[in-house]
Amino acid sequence: MARLGMLIDLRTCIGCHACSVACKAEFDVPLGVFRDTVKYVEEGKYPKATRHFIPILCNHCEEAPCLKACPTGAIIRVENGEIVINKGDCNVNRFCMAACPYGAIYVDPEEHVAQKCTFCEHRTAQGMQPACVEACPMRCRIFGDLDDPASTIAQKVRANTTTVWKPEAGTKPRVMYIDPKEALKHLVNEGIQVDPRAQMAGNPHTAQGTYAAHPGKQPQ
Repeated sequence: MARLGMLIDLRTCIGCHACSVACKAEFDVPLGVFRDTVKYVEEGKYPKATRHFIPILCNHCEEAPCLKACPTGAIIRVENGEIVINKGDCNVNRFCMAACPYGAIYVDPEEHVAQKCTFCEHRTAQGMQPACVEACPMRCRIFGDLDDPASTIAQKVRANTTTVWKPEAGTKPRVMYIDPKEALKHLVNEGIQVDPRAQMAGNPHTAQGTYAAHPGKQPQ
């Protein structure tokens, strides 16, 4: 049995949002919520200002709080480790949303069930790559079996220093990052779901838990 995971190289992400657009198209994700998105943060001042692009998604954690919190058994871990939500068993109690430290889960306003990234389990079960990985023009996302020493992801993990988002949460994410500039530290209090009003230039609203940097405009 594989242990599927994803490695995101922040050195090569250009913030094009091809990943989040591909995800929206693959799952027909409603406006204002996200399975996968890209945040950006800015550091420094002119002429030495720097912008970091940070793709974020469900981490498919080894110690998944959502899995433990769901009282109906709607959230399960499938054979290769992806965590998915069985829509028929979800009663929208939101316990999973409260438990997730990454804000990865949202309530679909049309289907009225909890939803999140699934690592495109319907695609990977057929030997395909997740939609976000396939769409990335910079190939900054690598997906595969973390336990297979011959896999590209395992080789790149061995060859680089990697980190995870919010390691203090103790969830053991299967989404890892190459982050030599420590951009992830700016997202300590941030989650995947955002208030879309806060993303519009000049808007006085701010997103709940926004990081201390420019939040960046998100695709709808």
